[in-house]
Amino acid sequence: MKDFKHIGTSTDKIDALSLATGQSMFVDDISFPNMLHIKFLYSPHAHAIIENIDTTLAEKYPGVEMVLTYKNTSRIIHTTAGQGWPEPSPYDTYMFNRKMRYIGDRVAAVAAETEEIAQEALKLIKVQYKVLPAILDMEDAIKDGAPIIHDEPEIKGAYDPQRNLAAHILVKVGDVEKGFAESDVVAEDTFEVPYAQHCPIEPHVAITYLDEYGRIVIRTSTQVPFHVRRIVAQVLDIPVQKIRVIKPRIGGGFGVKQEIILEDVCAYITMKTGKPTRALYTREEEFISSRTRHQMKVNVKIGAKKDGTFNAVRMYVLSNTGAYGTHALTVASNAGSKTLPLYNKAPNVEYIADVVYTNLPVAGAYRGYGATQGYACLEQVVDEVAHKLELTPLEIRKKNHIKSGETSPIFRALGEGREGVTQYMQSCALDELIEKGAKEIGWFEKHGKRTRNGSKVRGIGMSIHMQGSAIPLVDMGAATLKMNEDASFNLMYGGTDLGTGLDTIAAQIVAETLGIKPEQVIVYAADTDLTPFDVGAYASSGTFISGGAVLRAAMKIREQIFEVVREMFGEQDERDFALEDGKVTSKKTGKSVTLSEIAYQTLYVKNQHQIAATGSMVSPYSPPPFAAHFVEIEVDEETGIVTPIKYVAAVDCGTPLNPELVRGQIIGALVNGLSYALSEEYKLTDSGRMFGSNFMEYRIPSTRDIPEIVPIIVSTYEPTGPYGAKSVAEININGPIPAIGNALYDALGVRVHKVPYIPERVLEIIRSKK
Repeated sequence: MKDFKHIGTSTDKIDALSLATGQSMFVDDISFPNMLHIKFLYSPHAHAIIENIDTTLAEKYPGVEMVLTYKNTSRIIHTTAGQGWPEPSPYDTYMFNRKMRYIGDRVAAVAAETEEIAQEALKLIKVQYKVLPAILDMEDAIKDGAPIIHDEPEIKGAYDPQRNLAAHILVKVGDVEKGFAESDVVAEDTFEVPYAQHCPIEPHVAITYLDEYGRIVIRTSTQVPFHVRRIVAQVLDIPVQKIRVIKPRIGGGFGVKQEIILEDVCAYITMKTGKPTRALYTREEEFISSRTRHQMKVNVKIGAKKDGTFNAVRMYVLSNTGAYGTHALTVASNAGSKTLPLYNKAPNVEYIADVVYTNLPVAGAYRGYGATQGYACLEQVVDEVAHKLELTPLEIRKKNHIKSGETSPIFRALGEGREGVTQYMQSCALDELIEKGAKEIGWFEKHGKRTRNGSKVRGIGMSIHMQGSAIPLVDMGAATLKMNEDASFNLMYGGTDLGTGLDTIAAQIVAETLGIKPEQVIVYAADTDLTPFDVGAYASSGTFISGGAVLRAAMKIREQIFEVVREMFGEQDERDFALEDGKVTSKKTGKSVTLSEIAYQTLYVKNQHQIAATGSMVSPYSPPPFAAHFVEIEVDEETGIVTPIKYVAAVDCGTPLNPELVRGQIIGALVNGLSYALSEEYKLTDSGRMFGSNFMEYRIPSTRDIPEIVPIIVSTYEPTGPYGAKSVAEININGPIPAIGNALYDALGVRVHKVPYIPERVLEIIRSKK
């Protein structure tokens, strides 16, 4: 890593003290007189037509202001996915609709003086449904004669609605059948990963009100404020200029807040009534009516030569988008585009994906964004190839993984819903990650040993991964900086800190570039009126895109400062200037001037002007971070309980701009992934209703469930990233399923083909083996 002063240091989060003392303002920390509260009525049927709906009694209930249904709202088809323009997700959603497509679909909304009144009024709405046959299994969705879920003529952008196909992908490189025929060994397997909920601490919440000019202000817990503004304007059929979106501190997102779910209804009621309006999901509503991870069944077939070199790789993905196709195409694209380039030695590659509509909860963006599901299968089949060739899992991966200076044809062939962009690796430390991770876990002493203690047997497994840093030539962010008299700087940028520390990283980038301290940077983020555009926090774009924009703005400021100093010093070559510790010094003459003196001069004395600049960042590159994961587990053969003992994640995220925040991201994603691997699962009735929509029955880990976790950061320098940085937010959720799956095989000699690895499922496999 290069010699930096503020980059690479674990500066305290700029919001740490305010968060710890309860001073930070979240969405629901404000209230207005006469504020209306919204509650929703949801469909009790997985597939049905509303034949009649009577809201008369509800509208007359004391304290009720308004009841919304499909009868009195605009019928504008759109997608709720907060993605770039043009949107890759199909237009298949209305604010309210007559047709219900899953248990949890929105039937009506009541706006009342209190939540309790709204809740009581919901009970007075009378609805007659015509129940339709439902599709509750993704494989049933594409069978001949299956009920058509989206049979309305207005649907746009879905691949084949008549066959319930929201999206279809086919990418071929070389000839995979010929490649398999010419391989010495072939391994093939199928794994299924389930629905899962993001479980942010703060559920979806939005508050809307009119400002003094009659514009709608939307204060919302979102990852994508600018997409909220655009989509709400679209749904309400009003100009973008009529809307202002503010993102205060928010309590996590993990992808579920890349959706526009409450904002349109809140804004519509405020527009119609002129009153402030609030909607807040309960935890149960988060489970049944927000968004989930895409359930997928993934098949991978790999052909390899005797020396272990891959000759052909084929991946088939069947993905369940649920009732609506939000992120359907792009998540399925990522299941291939973020996994297959990792093994670039295979000249023959094929990727096929079918994304189907079902009458089940709606899937959407979720950390890992398809790569999690792809790696769940790919990395276990890689182990199976190694087993057939009598190579170690370490050897076969070292032989086949992509390296610095290399590329993969998949980068161009498979983008995010469209053709991608050719990428050459400029930083990759995978070999070092594998070596350091193996040493830390004790691989050579433990792998293949199956040590036993009574009914408990231990195993060890590993997997490797890559992800990306934003979507090349799609994601864009911008930042504006202006200089003050005391050498402080106001930073206004569109990036969205979800609690990850992006605002702190942005301040560190400014401080490093302008030779000041991070605390001299006043950060104001994500207000569509005040800050420049940014696509938002998703696709691992925060540090790379938003941070890159901040760096570009700071570089422009640096140039403006030097322009003033040239005149003050009578020197022209800025290479003779040193900008550090709040002053500019001439290395030739020893003259120096503080930034504060420069600010006073430009604001008050001579050639008066504001030192300010805006930088924008869009990149043709999406440099992948890399990771090697290792886990030691203990399996009780009498109960099927799988207990992770130690987890090691060796990670290359380029320059770790703030190592402590990087460690936090690694551990957070690992715990997220361990939970998905071991306990999280939607339990659905035969009618498609989720039961156990609470944290008592939907299990996520507490601190006592978390094993020893050892993050290992290996620094590289990524020349396309701000100060050499790549992303780190998503990649580490991808490891636990395949690493534990491989550890289960090491311990038991069997594969568990369905996740999560819950005791009854593991026990069934153990007993079938016996």
